[in-house]
Amino acid sequence: MEPEQLIDDLLSGKLNKKEALDELKSTANLGFARLDLHREKRTGFPEVVFGAGKSFSKLKAIIQSLKEKNKPILITRIVKKSATGLLKSFPDLSYHKDVDILASDLGKTVEDQQLFISVISAGTSDFKTAEEAAFTAEFMGTAVKRFYDVGVAGIHRLFNEIEMIKKSSVIVVVAGMDGVLPSIVGGLVDKPVIAIPTSIGYGANFNGLAPLLTMLNACSSGITVVNIDNGFGGGFAAAQIVRNMKLQIKCIKSEK
Repeated sequence: MEPEQLIDDLLSGKLNKKEALDELKSTANLGFARLDLHREKRTGFPEVVFGAGKSFSKLKAIIQSLKEKNKPILITRIVKKSATGLLKSFPDLSYHKDVDILASDLGKTVEDQQLFISVISAGTSDFKTAEEAAFTAEFMGTAVKRFYDVGVAGIHRLFNEIEMIKKSSVIVVVAGMDGVLPSIVGGLVDKPVIAIPTSIGYGANFNGLAPLLTMLNACSSGITVVNIDNGFGGGFAAAQIVRNMKLQIKCIKSEK
């Protein structure tokens, strides 16, 4: 809540003193976790929960606290057993089993379909990481177009879609195996390319290290690389770029 709105609600009686003070708190201390309640004010989007390694009881307490503050819920890398149990307590959430995500439907509404992100995957086996990136960006209010299974083993598949891809504001490219696809895409477009290596591949793939090194040494300029299998990080970064583009366009229009 903005400070002006907080003061108005306090003066009008919509909020009592305790509720106003709670609203001003920047964290919610659960003992085992300190939820960052002001992250949206600083970064443009509320805290996202990494579900891996967290017990059912801890996740339940985190969700309850976030809901009390009317925050959207996005939990990544959650195991099926925890997600199924949490749905009994929070039936308004949705479990997206293909990407191991538990989320509310309170994400930001997509307002501009012209500023969109393209999420490209080299192979079908990269689907989970690619979809985590796409889901994250959509949850943040950014339009996404998907171009899956267009890797270098059949590069004509990429060329068939390249004209639409060129219209993107940002491009996220997900690849395992040799990890060369981001470099190829980067040489065809004039947009930022965010590369995500995956752990998909045989032995010398080294669980994603091989494509990571390929992407870090990409010949094409302007390629940014995130961590192995980090679909969330790639999607979040792309959505932040688009969000700032929208803000700049809004400022320009307001000055006219």
